[in-house]
Amino acid sequence: MADSELHDGARALAQFLERHPRALVLTGAGLSTASGIPDYRDRDGTRRGRLPIQGPEFRRSVDIQRRYWARSMVGWPVMARAAPNAGHRALAALGRHGRFAHLLTQNVDGLHQRAGSHDVLELHGNVHSVVCLHCKQQLSRAFVQTLLEEANPDLANVLAAPLPDGDAAIEPDALEDFHLPFCVHCGGTLSPDVVFFGDGIPPTRTASALARMAAADALLVVGSSLMVYSGFRFCRMAAEAGKPIAAVNLGRTRADDMIALKLEESAERLLPRVAGLLRAEELEESLPP
Repeated sequence: MADSELHDGARALAQFLERHPRALVLTGAGLSTASGIPDYRDRDGTRRGRLPIQGPEFRRSVDIQRRYWARSMVGWPVMARAAPNAGHRALAALGRHGRFAHLLTQNVDGLHQRAGSHDVLELHGNVHSVVCLHCKQQLSRAFVQTLLEEANPDLANVLAAPLPDGDAAIEPDALEDFHLPFCVHCGGTLSPDVVFFGDGIPPTRTASALARMAAADALLVVGSSLMVYSGFRFCRMAAEAGKPIAAVNLGRTRADDMIALKLEESAERLLPRVAGLLRAEELEESLPP
C-alpha cells in the first residue's frame, strides 16, 4: 500500500474496531514473519515445502522422533532469538485499551505474551514448552536444547535455512546416531507441547475458543490464510451468526467471500497506525505524522 492507502486502511480498521468493541482477534503465522519466523504458505495460500510431521507418526516412530528433534535442534535458535514486532506490540496496546475483547492465536511462538498481551488463547500450544508423553511433566524448550547439544555436539553449530515453528531445512545423514532427549523425571519420550498436524485441538481449549467467538460481536483476522480448519471455523461461525469479519493479510484467504473489510497489508505496518488512531498511548509518540 502507498502511504495514503495505508492511512485509509488504518482508518477503516479503526472504525471497524470502534463499532465492534467486543471483537475477537485471530492471528496466524503471517503476523510473525516480520520477527524472522517463516510461514507455511505463499500469497495464494499454497503450502510451501514438504508436509510436516504428523502427530500419530511422531508418537509411534522413534525414527520420526529423531528426525523431528534433529531438525528442531538446528532450527531452535531462530525461535529463541525471535522478538515481537510492531504488529504484536500494537495488538498488545489495543488489548490493554479495551479495543477488542479476546485474542486467539494459531501461532506457537509465544510472541504475543512477550509483547505484553494478556489472556492469550494459544489454539495450537506453545513451542517453548516440552511435555513428557509418559509422566506429563513439562520442561522448557530452552532446557531441552541444552540436552540436545550435549548429546549431539556435531550438530550444535550446523547452519540451515529456517522453516516454520523452529524447524530447519536439514536432513542429517546418520539419524541412527542421533541421540534423543528424554524426560529427566522418568526417562520418557519428550514431545513439543503443540498440536501436531493430524491431531485435534484439546476439547477444553476448543470449547473456550468457541465460547469467545460466540460472545464476540465481530471477528478480526490478522496474518492468516485460514487454510487450516482450526482457524477457518471461526469465520464460518461469524458468518453464520451475521457477525462482520475484517482481515489484515498479504494474499488470499479461504474466507475471502465472507470478509467485509479486507486489507492486504503487513500487520507490522498497519496495526501501529490503527493503535495510534484509537489513542493507544504506548504507541502514539512513535507513529509517523
